[in-house]
Amino acid sequence: MISKNTAWATFGPTSLFVLIWSSGALFSKLGLQHASPFAFLGLRFALALSVLLALGLAGRRWLPAPGTRLHVALTGLLMIGSYSICHLLALDHGLTPGVLATVLGVQPILTLALTERQAFSRRRLAGLGLALGGLVLVVYESIARAHFTATGILFAFGALACMTLGAILQKSVKQAPRDVLPLQLACSLLLCLLFAPFQPMAVDLSTGFWVALVWMGVVMSVVATLLLYRLIHAGNLVNVTSLFYLVPAGTAALDYLVLGNRLAPWSLAGMLAILLGLMQVFRSSAQRATAR
Repeated sequence: MISKNTAWATFGPTSLFVLIWSSGALFSKLGLQHASPFAFLGLRFALALSVLLALGLAGRRWLPAPGTRLHVALTGLLMIGSYSICHLLALDHGLTPGVLATVLGVQPILTLALTERQAFSRRRLAGLGLALGGLVLVVYESIARAHFTATGILFAFGALACMTLGAILQKSVKQAPRDVLPLQLACSLLLCLLFAPFQPMAVDLSTGFWVALVWMGVVMSVVATLLLYRLIHAGNLVNVTSLFYLVPAGTAALDYLVLGNRLAPWSLAGMLAILLGLMQVFRSSAQRATAR
């Protein structure tokens, strides 16, 4: 029998990460109602960096180990800074969240192809394909009303490349997440500031803005990112990236629970397909690990 402590250690961080990450779309939407995109993104990175620097006061550790800082900085520029900017610009150039989520849904399959070429599993690929099909069903309405632009698609694939390569590089970082994240956020903030002179900058200091900023800056950029890094460090990278299939489903569920927007039947079918696909992915990974 699995104890409560063991069950929490196994499933707690994963469930908490998916729940927090699923809330990101709702709070981002709220934040962008009160601030221009790059103003909100820059302030989000600045708040997250301030929180991490404050946490680092106790141990007086703000930088990764010497000799690893360039690798850590490059990882952060890809996985946090460049990914966030490409994601933002893809939406700004007309892509709907559903189309963007579908493009990003290729990440686990791409990660599988790049990291597990020597132990390729058709059952694992089939599970990822089923989950991707479920993702398409969940975001069907957003895809149906999509307006495609070449620039938007280009930024979407840029976001896909940045997150995929960044996650692979992060897997090779063997330091505590709290020791590497401050430098990564500082580099991401600097990258965002480089874009600032060419983007509209406006902020409405209302209650909605502060709620969105605190949630995205502290809960998303600090808590959720630390959880993600912990999962990447401890688990199989394909398994971890496949958790992102649950994010649009979680967002749709929160949209229903918080805002009362009803779920379409195909969305429910898509959620079921995602769960079945991920069960196949994780089962195949467990069987392969047992066979070793």
